[in-house]
Amino acid sequence: MSVDFALNAELRSEYGKGASRRLRRMGKVPAVIYGGGEDPVSVTFDHEKLLHSLDQEAFYSHILTVDVAGKSQRAILRDLQRHPYKPTVLHMDLLRVRDDSSINVHVPLHFLNEDTCVGAKLEGGVISHNIVEIEISCLPKDLPEFIEVDTAELKLNDSLHLSDIKVADSVTIVELSHGEDHDHVVVSVHAKRAAEAEPVASDEASAEGVEPQADSDDKVEDQSSGDDS
Repeated sequence: MSVDFALNAELRSEYGKGASRRLRRMGKVPAVIYGGGEDPVSVTFDHEKLLHSLDQEAFYSHILTVDVAGKSQRAILRDLQRHPYKPTVLHMDLLRVRDDSSINVHVPLHFLNEDTCVGAKLEGGVISHNIVEIEISCLPKDLPEFIEVDTAELKLNDSLHLSDIKVADSVTIVELSHGEDHDHVVVSVHAKRAAEAEPVASDEASAEGVEPQADSDDKVEDQSSGDDS
């Protein structure tokens, strides 16, 4: 992995909604670190520093190094709660990892060679991404930052399924472990949809010297204008 993420956390002794609101007003993000055979620990992170890390795609599929009260722990992001419309993180869950235990992580897909895809460049098709990330299972040391999907050879009406995605032998695509009916389409090339025909009624009316009837929306707008004057 090419990027390392190191986070500094402070132990948290206050709990409840009121305490969490106070922490957020202070620029802190309440969080919990759990798993790995140890007790859960409630902590806080600096909001601005955390936002900077969250801007990077790799953060979501990396092993994070978290320093808590001088003790270094390794963890992955398990859950993130954001404000519905403000650029604010409300809460974060981190799961400790152990070198000898497999972890399940959602990893982004990187689509390659779309500019040279046969079905798109030579046959006029359109590339559609049905899935942009997949859940994998592996040991922490084998966790990839992303998984590549090569679209170069896809022709019109071709598609790639989960079973077509190449991963290391040490990595398992979780969805495929549920059976063949879970072998979903990841990316496909389909024909462009024909543009809808332009309505001809107005053109015919104009050609005969008859003005087309105004839409009901236009009538409402005219009435509104009269009321304002």
